[in-house]
Amino acid sequence: MKNIDTAFGYVRSFTMLIIVGCIVICCYTLHKSFATVSLLQDKVYILANGKALEAYASERKDNVVVEARDHVKTFHNYFFTLDPDDKVIKTNITKALYLADKSAKRIYDDLRENGYYSGIISGNISQNVTIDSIQIDLKQYPYFFKCYARQKIIRSTSVVNRSLTTEGNLRNVSRSDNNPHGFLIEHLTTVENKDLSIETRK
Repeated sequence: MKNIDTAFGYVRSFTMLIIVGCIVICCYTLHKSFATVSLLQDKVYILANGKALEAYASERKDNVVVEARDHVKTFHNYFFTLDPDDKVIKTNITKALYLADKSAKRIYDDLRENGYYSGIISGNISQNVTIDSIQIDLKQYPYFFKCYARQKIIRSTSVVNRSLTTEGNLRNVSRSDNNPHGFLIEHLTTVENKDLSIETRK
C-alpha cells in the first residue's frame, strides 16, 4: 500500500507538472499570437504604379519633424511658384492659404495691391522656389520653423536669383484633403529676400 501511495503521489505530481507546463505554454503562445497579429495590423500595403509598397502605421510624434518640414515645403512651393497665368496663380495661392493663417493672406493681399501678380502676368514672368533647408524647433509649441530657400525669377531678358528666408510657427489642426499634414503656419514673416545674381538671357 505504501508503494501504491508513493507511486500515486509521483503520478499526481507529474500530472500537475504537465498541466502547469501546458498552461505556461498556452499563455506564451497566446501572448505571441496577439503580438504578431498586432504587428501585422500595423502594416498597410499601398499600390503605386503597379507595385505593392509596404507602409507602417506609427504615432504622429515619431514623424512630426518630417511632416512639419514637408508642410512648410509644400506651402512655399504653392505660395512662391508663379507663372504668367491668372488661373494658375489663384489656384496655387488658394492651396497655400489652406496651410497658413491670416499672416500669409496679409502678405498675399499686400503683393496683390502693389500690382505684383498683375506684373507677373503682363511681363510674362515665371517664378519658382527651391528649398535649401528647413529648421524645426520641437522644444516649444507652437513649433518654430525657419526656411532657407532660393527664388528664380525668369523674365524675357534676364534671370534673377534671389535668396529667401522665412520663419513662423506651426500649430496642430485637424487633417483634411486641403491640409493633409494637420499643421497651420502662423505668424509668417519674410526675414530676407534679396538679389543674389542677375543673368542676361540671349
